[in-house]
Amino acid sequence: MTNTVKFGSAGNPESFYAQGGKSSLEMPKWLAGMGLDAYEYQCTRGVKISAESAEKLGALARENSIDLSVHSPYYINISGTDPEKLENSINHIMQTARAAANMGASRVVVHMGSAMGMTRRDAMDISKRTIHRVLAQMDGENLGDVHICPETMGKINQMGTIEEVLELCALDERLIPTIDFGHLNSRGMGNLTRPEDFEHIIDMIYKSLGSWRAANFHCHFSKIEYTKGGERKHLTFEDEKYGPQFEPLAAVIIKHSLTPVIICESAGTQAEDAVIMKNILKSYSDKGERK
Repeated sequence: MTNTVKFGSAGNPESFYAQGGKSSLEMPKWLAGMGLDAYEYQCTRGVKISAESAEKLGALARENSIDLSVHSPYYINISGTDPEKLENSINHIMQTARAAANMGASRVVVHMGSAMGMTRRDAMDISKRTIHRVLAQMDGENLGDVHICPETMGKINQMGTIEEVLELCALDERLIPTIDFGHLNSRGMGNLTRPEDFEHIIDMIYKSLGSWRAANFHCHFSKIEYTKGGERKHLTFEDEKYGPQFEPLAAVIIKHSLTPVIICESAGTQAEDAVIMKNILKSYSDKGERK
């Protein structure tokens, strides 16, 4: 799917609008102008993009060499016990997968939801059954080329630990983990500081899912403020108190020749901070070449 590390923006940053940007259809050219090559279209509050607009966005992305992914609605809960809400969650994932297919996007990011009064084990079992249903429905609609990417989450009471995401992704090779290092750092109260901390996560992916998904995982990266309950709010790279820092991950990416898609979710500066990450990775790569 990818032979290089790709960097991009989650949605449209503040600077895009400040420079006169109006429509997401303008984002591929705008991002390419910044030297970026990925864009995660946000359906977080519902799938509202028409098939025609999705096809236009896909064409413009290909024209500007932008890798597309789509974030499904935030309120999806694949772990719930309410039959109607569970059916709605499946419908939301399917709507997002159809939009992704219309764009030519290969990855749909999905939240797992919460246990809501049951054990995490019971919630995990429901999640697995739900994903099986989603994949079967996608096959029935010839959407097998779209990968569902369950995301690691930042709040302690949410489903989406690294272990839970990897267990879910082990169900089918079409499931690619979305490793949100800001979320994992929030769950771990700032535990991601050294290259070894990031390397441990990559090793977990390799042992659970094999070498291809360990190298080509989907990635969200941002600095996030956290409390004892986990994630509180997304920050920008200017923040000096909260992490994680990108440099340790860059070292691991170079060491193991990883090629993830890295989507920046900074608060309003996601494109600018994606450029910072791209430059950091290049500097680490250049150092390696000079050795």
